[in-house]
Amino acid sequence: MKQVLVSGGKVHLENVPAPGVEPGTVLIHMDHSCISIGTEMSGVKSSGVPLWKRALRQPQHVKKVIDMLMTDGMSMTRKLVQERLSVELPTGYSGAGVVLAVGAGVDEYAPGDRVACAGAQCAFHAEVVRVPKNLVVPMPDNVGFDAASSVALGAIAMQGVRRASPTLGETFVVIGLGVLGQLTVQMLRANGCRVIGVDLDRERLALAQRHGMNWGVHPDDADDVVQVARVTGGTGADGVIITAASPSDAIVSAAFRMCRKKARVVLVGDVGLGLQRADFYVKELDFLISSSYGPGRYDAHYEEGGLDYPLGYVRWTEGRNMAEYLRLIADGTLDVQSMIAAVHPIDKVAEAYQSLQSGADKPLMVLLSYPRREDALARRTPLTPSRTTVAHTGAVRIALIGAGGFAKGMHLPNLQELKDDFVLRAVASRTGHNASSTGKRFAASYTTTDHHEVLNDPEVDAVIIATRHDTHAALALDALRAGKHVLLEKPLALTEEELLGIETFYQDALGPTPVLLTGFNRRFSPYAQHIAAAVRNRSNPMVLNYRMNAGYIPLDHWVHGPEGGGRNRGEACHIYDLFTFLTGSPMKSVQATALAPATAYYSASDNFVATIGFEDGSVASLTYTALGNAEFPKESMEVFVDGVVFSLNDYRALSVTGSRGKPLETRTSSKGQKEELQAFAAAIRGKSDWPIPLWQQLQATRIANQIHNLLAGGRGVATAQ
Repeated sequence: MKQVLVSGGKVHLENVPAPGVEPGTVLIHMDHSCISIGTEMSGVKSSGVPLWKRALRQPQHVKKVIDMLMTDGMSMTRKLVQERLSVELPTGYSGAGVVLAVGAGVDEYAPGDRVACAGAQCAFHAEVVRVPKNLVVPMPDNVGFDAASSVALGAIAMQGVRRASPTLGETFVVIGLGVLGQLTVQMLRANGCRVIGVDLDRERLALAQRHGMNWGVHPDDADDVVQVARVTGGTGADGVIITAASPSDAIVSAAFRMCRKKARVVLVGDVGLGLQRADFYVKELDFLISSSYGPGRYDAHYEEGGLDYPLGYVRWTEGRNMAEYLRLIADGTLDVQSMIAAVHPIDKVAEAYQSLQSGADKPLMVLLSYPRREDALARRTPLTPSRTTVAHTGAVRIALIGAGGFAKGMHLPNLQELKDDFVLRAVASRTGHNASSTGKRFAASYTTTDHHEVLNDPEVDAVIIATRHDTHAALALDALRAGKHVLLEKPLALTEEELLGIETFYQDALGPTPVLLTGFNRRFSPYAQHIAAAVRNRSNPMVLNYRMNAGYIPLDHWVHGPEGGGRNRGEACHIYDLFTFLTGSPMKSVQATALAPATAYYSASDNFVATIGFEDGSVASLTYTALGNAEFPKESMEVFVDGVVFSLNDYRALSVTGSRGKPLETRTSSKGQKEELQAFAAAIRGKSDWPIPLWQQLQATRIANQIHNLLAGGRGVATAQ
């Protein structure tokens, strides 16, 4: 399908794989989409700003880069920064079209329905979009796709008016008469208010007057604050709604000075906020912020999870605002058609944006249209690599499923360096633009939004699965059944049932089976390998103490939810594997003690101490905490064995006390990610055994799952045998 992407200060049209429908979502073929001129043009310009200028504007990011240089080194930092800068970003957040399919749990819509949709995370300028059901609304029969495509802008304007709480007979000022201002004028008039409009463009002032504005003020004709005082008989406005976009602090200052005592000012646009106390203190003004489309915006439970707010408690959600906006168009209360300056077919998108950058005209509303094409639903797109990829004899043909930040920042750059071992065949991602951008950058043969394309491809030998945790086990099992070797990012599974499915696959298999490698990379680090070699011939059990200063992650982050399974199963599993690797022994017992937080800021599930007993007599403990500080090293371990102490500091240094063994040190943290890939390639080629025996992968995962169950109550101590 065709989609508009932004990078390097330019807009371009790309052919990317179409999305598939998912539970709780609606698949829509766009008919029209609306370019939000202010927001989108700002995004286009910022994408072309040189790195040094961005640094001046956002010094906090410079500190992050410097910290990364200190801990991860120049090479890794360069990879991650380059990844961020090379991203092709989707644009667009408002459109209308026809439903193609609905996911499980969506009963409100059916294929063929005419709908409007919104959302910067989904309602892109693209032929086909996948939108969560709460961001989709039905279109009245007498509303065209062109007018309905402005639904997001309409909801934004409506929420601003609702925040102002206008009543019959009040006088409001609207500062900025772009699309949002024009719609705000009409909505205020529908509420029985008198409206004063302020703008630098006389044509926009004239259009607003045709839309019912009572008085227009151009700054060249009169001081806008004084003119508002004249019109209101010296009293001042009952309220001001700011829909302008400007970095100037003068706009909000003028808005305050236009008001009567006890009035309210609502900020919808993006303006400077250098507030002067004298402007609002004496009048005791209310300064209100309008959050985009309305209640539900920026709430993942509402927007992504499909959880609606009860109408009796939240009358106007963003979805209900969108629906009401379309109703007002349908009954003639709002005139949108007069604001549409041009409609460009999607193939002419470059011309559309160029016309907005010329500066000659200031169109209010520009739309994109989408003629129907038979191949718009194709979920696999071939690529012409930007550089020639030479497949060395015997190189493993590998595909990536899940092109998230870790895969793009770690696995794919490592695959590039290991060109004698791997050649990248395909990139699969939920979103077509991400698959396409990633595939082009790393020279894949094709991209797809359907992982079955990869699993059914005879030219794929192996896959890396780097999706969210709750999908791991099912995807891995699908790939194994398809005969693909699998490198599965941890965790291997989140439940015992999932784990048994994988275990059963190998137990029931007849003949050769694909290699399965869970991404427990720490055992492949030179430090872990050094310790393992030194303790291989020990005469007694070991005591292992590991500390992970994991850092705080907000409790509404996905890693804490069902998709992530919690930080114990999602990250601490690394350490349970390391314990298993160093002892080489089956586990005997598991204990866990969780913190009892005094406030809801911290979670018991990522502040705990776990102790594992092994059949060889060794005892290992992990202290996992989010209570610490990022300036303290993240990980350390001490191993006590046969009169010797190994002390590991953040995978950067290893000291040995009580032995002639040499210490080990590296300039950067070396956690074994590249070595893991090398071991994977060797096993696939038959040059070595599995990098991690299956029983050890299962054991590390079972330890994590048992500790999860022990900590589920959040308090106390329990033991699992």
